[in-house]
Amino acid sequence: MEITEIRISLHDDNKLKAFASVTFDDCFVVRGLKLIEGTKGTFVAMPSRKRPDGSYQDIAHPINSETRSWMEKEILSAYEQERENIQSETEKELSE
Repeated sequence: MEITEIRISLHDDNKLKAFASVTFDDCFVVRGLKLIEGTKGTFVAMPSRKRPDGSYQDIAHPINSETRSWMEKEILSAYEQERENIQSETEKELSE
C-alpha cells in the first residue's frame, strides 16, 4: 500500500490546524482527517462521528500502530510543507 496523494487544507484555529485527505494507491481516499495541536504537539485525528451517548467513534483508522505512525509521519510532513508554501507565498507578496 502506498500513499499517492495527500491534500492539506489549512485552518486558522487555536487547536484545529488543518484538514487532510489521503489517497491510497490512486484508488481509495479517506477524507476528514484533522490535524490537532495537542499538549505534546500536532497529531492526526482520524475521521469520526458522534455517537448518541456523546462519545466519538472513528469511521476509518489504521489497524496497527506501525501503519498509524507511517500515515501520521507522511501527513504531518505534507502539513509542514503546505505551511512553508503558504509562508513563502506570503513573504513573496509582501516583498513585491
